[in-house]
Amino acid sequence: MRKRAISVTRTIPAPAERIFDLLARPAGHQLIDGSGSVRAARPGGPDRLALGDTFGMDMKLGLAYRIENTVVEFDENRLIAWRHFNGHRWRWQLAPLDGGVTEVTETFDWSTARIPLLLDLSSFPRRNKAAMEKSLELLAAHFAE
Repeated sequence: MRKRAISVTRTIPAPAERIFDLLARPAGHQLIDGSGSVRAARPGGPDRLALGDTFGMDMKLGLAYRIENTVVEFDENRLIAWRHFNGHRWRWQLAPLDGGVTEVTETFDWSTARIPLLLDLSSFPRRNKAAMEKSLELLAAHFAE
């Protein structure tokens, strides 16, 4: 069976609560988007996410577009994941470490996609891994003192 998820992990110099608060606020996603495609949170969504919430984002990948997301996993200060219309998920897991730092893992999981084979055959997994590495770099820089 083909693996249909990729993850990137990095230690971030901030407590899990502060990192989670940024991840749970769509307005802050542009600050840590390593793909360069997130433009802004769409008006009318929640300021801070909770399980089951939907939120829209203005995006640009060549052309401008909008995407709707639904929060499908949520454990305050430890885990948040949302899915796109195709069913694939973006997951953030936080593991607090000694000294006020946090191990953060971002995962692109297309095992839940409606048609995962389309993503298998595309360049998205490879490109998303590079973007996730950049996202974690931006997250670390955001919290650097």
